[in-house]
Amino acid sequence: MGFSQDMDDEYEKLFRRLNPPRVVIDNESCKNATVVRVDSANRHGTLLEVVQVLTDLNLMITKAYISSDGGWLMDVFNVKDQDGNQITDEAILGYIRKSLGPESCFVSSMRSVGVKPSMDHTAIELTGSDRPGLLSEVCAVLTHLKCNVVNAEVWTHNTRAAAVMQVTDEETGFEITDPKRVSKIKELLCNVLKGSNKYKRAKTGVSLGVTHTERRLHQMMFADRDYERADDEVLNEKQRPNVSVVNWYDKDYSVVTIRSKDRPKLLFDTVCTLTDMEYVVFHANIDAEGPEAYQEYYIRHIDGSPVKSDAERQRVIQCLEAAIERRVSEGLKLELCTTDRIGLLSDVTRIFRENSLTVARAEVTTRDGKAINTFYVGDASGYPVDAKTIDSIRQVIGQTILKVKGSPEELKPVSQESPTRFLFGGLFKSRSFVNFGLIRSDS
Repeated sequence: MGFSQDMDDEYEKLFRRLNPPRVVIDNESCKNATVVRVDSANRHGTLLEVVQVLTDLNLMITKAYISSDGGWLMDVFNVKDQDGNQITDEAILGYIRKSLGPESCFVSSMRSVGVKPSMDHTAIELTGSDRPGLLSEVCAVLTHLKCNVVNAEVWTHNTRAAAVMQVTDEETGFEITDPKRVSKIKELLCNVLKGSNKYKRAKTGVSLGVTHTERRLHQMMFADRDYERADDEVLNEKQRPNVSVVNWYDKDYSVVTIRSKDRPKLLFDTVCTLTDMEYVVFHANIDAEGPEAYQEYYIRHIDGSPVKSDAERQRVIQCLEAAIERRVSEGLKLELCTTDRIGLLSDVTRIFRENSLTVARAEVTTRDGKAINTFYVGDASGYPVDAKTIDSIRQVIGQTILKVKGSPEELKPVSQESPTRFLFGGLFKSRSFVNFGLIRSDS
């Protein structure tokens, strides 16, 4: 078995050397977008790698055409910057060429999809039941254990919470390597996640390695089965993404169509989930030029089969809905920018908790000694956030340090049960798909 695997790896390396990926960037053929064409030998996860490079640059993918029959991947992406303009920055264009071209690790079969190297911190992974004040409690424990949070991302969905937190030792400023101390961190954090109910699902993990935070969060929440909804949960169809899966038996594909409100990184989230569920995208058509996004995927399982049963179809639909909803942010957006210090995150989240605010999502970054944090918060009782509460918090933290994005009067209640208020489907004309077992061409 080992010899056979080595031979396969060597064959793949040779094939890629003989057929290196080609990247063409064009600002002439489309007036309002930059066209990025990528041709590459295809393997499971290659499409995700390409999409990840573009989304990590915070580029907006407005259109995409994907084809990978015959072992060769041909991708065309129309991308814009955050202001809706073509990409003209040579540093960004050069990075795309370097990351996806023949000189990059993109051609190496040894590359792990979604991994960014960094050895100066310890990555802590947390999953458990969401509740008001949870992030504050976690940060307080880390501060007590003399751990400094340098980067973190926190997602909540369907009453579940997941976080990837990169911490350093308060004294050394580097990763934590003492096994006993690592074990203690895991134990105390697991107790926090369980809360008063020791039977609740909770999981902690600590690694010194490498990770791509957003992909890892998808994997963690998928493993935690956040896509499962309670039997008594009342769903509003207008607030959910519209996902359908049908089989096209003539071509032996399953066709996935998704219609939802567009947002940044939507394509990454859906491709990431299909990849982690071990489905291969053979063809795809993406249109997100307006406020709504339309995605159509022609897929097979990695074993070569289309979706085999209604139960599998329902699972694909549920998992894609969850992937879209996890990053949807309701509530008030607060941005904090100040000089970083030990315990800063613990203090800020404690102030939120004391003022009955709950954090639905958070992004924590430290750059050159500056803390740049974004929080999406709502009232713990589910009511709109009161402007007086925000004013009080800003007086404590600092008016110039904590900035408010959006008006509290425009907010809707933050729902811990199903944060999908901004999503709605059915705004595109659907194809004439009959039922799970039949597909026919457009009428």
